[in-house]
Amino acid sequence: MPGDDWLHCHCYRRRTILGLALAPLLALPARAAEEGEAAKPPAPDDRFVFLTGPKKEQVVRAEDLALGGPQVQAYPIAPDGTVRNDNRLNLVILARFDPTALTDETRARAADGVVAYSAVCTHQGCPVNMWSKERNAFVCSCHASVFDPRNAAEVIDGPAPRPLAALGLKLKDGVVTVASTFSGRVGVTQN
Repeated sequence: MPGDDWLHCHCYRRRTILGLALAPLLALPARAAEEGEAAKPPAPDDRFVFLTGPKKEQVVRAEDLALGGPQVQAYPIAPDGTVRNDNRLNLVILARFDPTALTDETRARAADGVVAYSAVCTHQGCPVNMWSKERNAFVCSCHASVFDPRNAAEVIDGPAPRPLAALGLKLKDGVVTVASTFSGRVGVTQN
């Protein structure tokens, strides 16, 4: 059997290696703060820019969104022009509906029928980037959780444990703009 000196040295090396491996993770909050505007979550008066498609990186206007879906993916853009895309938790889905089709809770956050939700699934953190035409609902591309955009993104099918976090919106000259921060935690809940 090894002596006490070997055991002490071996345990010290394991702790050092583990500490070095965890150091970047422990520094995440400080590093995110240092990254500036691009890492901050959506804030009031942010607008949105398209993530993909023919209007990629252009500001989203209500008229750009098809009435009744599907959703588009977008990132918030700060008033100073900084796109907040350094944090994947900032990815948002936008969709537009007849305001009378929205629940009272959803209508209170919407802007003329335009709704905004986190695009990060509450099950495993996958992107909610698919649309079910049959259900008029958002679908997570990994495990097929289905969310009702007209009813506060409530889960209507699949393993997601809770709705998607919602953003309050307003329109400024037809441009979709953040009115209030996310209604709840974005993404997966850690135990």
